[in-house]
Amino acid sequence: MPSFGLTLLTSIVAGFVGAMSGMGGGVVLIPVLTFLGLPIKKAIAVSIISVIATSSGSASAYVRDHLTNLKVGMFLEMFTIVGALVGANVTVALSQRWLFLAFGLVLMASWSVLLVREKEEWEPLTEQDSFSRWLELKGRYPDQALGRTIDYQATHAAAGASLMLGAGFVAGLLGIGAGALKVLIHDLVMHLPPKVSTTTSNLIIGVTALAGTSVFLAHGLIDPGLAAPVILGVLGGSFLGTRLLVRLKNQAVRRFFLFVLAILGLQMIWRGWRGGL
Repeated sequence: MPSFGLTLLTSIVAGFVGAMSGMGGGVVLIPVLTFLGLPIKKAIAVSIISVIATSSGSASAYVRDHLTNLKVGMFLEMFTIVGALVGANVTVALSQRWLFLAFGLVLMASWSVLLVREKEEWEPLTEQDSFSRWLELKGRYPDQALGRTIDYQATHAAAGASLMLGAGFVAGLLGIGAGALKVLIHDLVMHLPPKVSTTTSNLIIGVTALAGTSVFLAHGLIDPGLAAPVILGVLGGSFLGTRLLVRLKNQAVRRFFLFVLAILGLQMIWRGWRGGL
């Protein structure tokens, strides 16, 4: 089992990455903890706690800075919770090898889609579908990098809700918050600005992770000795990440996201191919 100090340091980095990318700290925690010898199911279980801590540490700051769209977040959370409960139960039943492969493939699929769109600049919509308009899914946020306030409106709320059910399943299955998928749905389907996508994802992943945690607790997979440094570390790291995100341009946030996905996704696929070693 990793030492307290090493787990704390890893968790600080995980919290920073989670806040910067909207993915949740599990994207870093799970690969590192399994590399240090922790079984992947226990790594997933403790990681999902880190997702709650990352969300708690960064979501409050993003709400204060008027970057998070609360209406979008509250609407989509209903669907991710259901998916997370199902996904966590599947994790308990799956073998270690398939969990490694699933983790890596989810990250690389997200990376591939974002790479295609990496050079595309976000532009506000001129029209909104009737359901999204009825839900009043629109907003504005102050962009420090551009020095002005950005107005936007979300679209395709029904499609986004359906896809979030799948994102919640992946969150419960892999303990990563599935922020990668949530950001993609916000960005590609609902057409939210990248910063709003990231910050709203941070709000949703915490509630989603809470649902998955209940399943892992019931099966005795959460180690209290690891949970303490993980929570402390990701909280500290997430506060650092939020301070930097608000000063970056949208393209910089997306490139950072791509880099993290590529490195960790390839590593987990390789380990799954070797049987989870």
